[in-house]
Amino acid sequence: MSQRSRTGAVALAALVLLVGGCTDAGGGVRGTPGAAGLRDPLFPKLGNGGYDVSHYGLTLAYDPATGRLDGTAEITARATQYLSAFNLDLAGLTVRGATVDGAPAAYNRAANELTLRPRDEIPEGTTFKATVTYTGVPEPLTDADGSKEGWLRTAGGAVAVGEPAGSMTWFPGNNHPSDKAAYDIAVTVPAGLDALSNGIRTARRTEKDGRVTTVWHEAAPMASYLATVAIGRYETGTATALGSVPVLTAAEKPVAASSAALRAEVPGILARQVKLFGPYPFAATGAIVTADGPLDYALETQTRPVFPASSFDRSTLVHEQSHQWYGDSVTPASWKDIWLNEGFATYGEWLYGERYEHVPARTRYETAFAQDANWAFPPASPPAAENLFDPPVYQRGAMVLYKLRETVGDRVFDEILRGWPAKYRHATATTDDFTAYAESVAGRDLDDLWDVWLYGDEKPSRP
Repeated sequence: MSQRSRTGAVALAALVLLVGGCTDAGGGVRGTPGAAGLRDPLFPKLGNGGYDVSHYGLTLAYDPATGRLDGTAEITARATQYLSAFNLDLAGLTVRGATVDGAPAAYNRAANELTLRPRDEIPEGTTFKATVTYTGVPEPLTDADGSKEGWLRTAGGAVAVGEPAGSMTWFPGNNHPSDKAAYDIAVTVPAGLDALSNGIRTARRTEKDGRVTTVWHEAAPMASYLATVAIGRYETGTATALGSVPVLTAAEKPVAASSAALRAEVPGILARQVKLFGPYPFAATGAIVTADGPLDYALETQTRPVFPASSFDRSTLVHEQSHQWYGDSVTPASWKDIWLNEGFATYGEWLYGERYEHVPARTRYETAFAQDANWAFPPASPPAAENLFDPPVYQRGAMVLYKLRETVGDRVFDEILRGWPAKYRHATATTDDFTAYAESVAGRDLDDLWDVWLYGDEKPSRP
């Protein structure tokens, strides 16, 4: 994500934890409800326990004239405990029905929590499919600083972005980065509008009523906050990167001409980044550029980052594409580890500028070092949810990597930078995972470095 200042946490309503269990034929308690909330250090009520999702199949129909969204979510998951009930995150919207493995399931709502109780309890280790049909006019989540996330209605349609919690405004799911899954997203809109999403476009068809359905497939595991949909009148362009990776860029018609030249650079920028970071981790790439409106920041939505026109510049494009390795492929296990996203993407800007734009990383490091705002807290320890996108996460996070490079030398640092997204490709990781990995590659203890730059409260006396 491109940096945005936040002064408050995402407004999240309290979730309800069901109690009790089911009895087996012998009268003993077997299944219990999955937990409501994963106790994330910054967002303890996001996500749910008791299962692991492997696939989301989302079938959506949107009417821009009314703002109404009709959806069906088919969620394939594996029970990680013996389940009598389980929860999904869903904000607003009206649930019309639910099934588990084809049988009707009881359901109830409490704030942003949808609880499903299947007819038969689900044994641990069993793969099951939950289907939820829903409708309504999605409302975005508003952060304390006024920025919005989730389903954002635009003049020409809508755009959906989800960091950290907004995906639950348009589909039910396990809304936490620790549970990644593959996605198939089908979007039906009125004729004349485009519907864009993640991954590869697999179908586009005109329905009997004249509406148009577009189907997108993202096979690589994706965190829910990285899913996107963009609906409106877009001008699209296609190309090929790295010899075989399809590139699809799109810009809303009012900003299509002004964004065309930079959109055409996507394949070339990606080719340079591969030299820095290692093999590209996904099967497609691109960019979506919206007219300025309710979306006022860029986001690294998987394979196809989203940008408002005013933020679509080369530096931000480099930042969001760097996230495809650092954040999208290697995803933080908890939101407290977000510096692994933003510090790496910010350093990705520095390194790209050094290698290809003749701006030494040292110059940007010294500028960041001098700014007091970057020392408000350690990058690995954001104190609260409202600090998720504060400067230390980005700039001091990048300083950690600069000092690591200075400490271990260019050759070893390059091995760490490229090896980290290779080792944790399509997985999740923690800060401890990274520090252990860096030390294993360097062949030495780096506690002095971490203590000062990653966890320290005090600004060093000199750069």
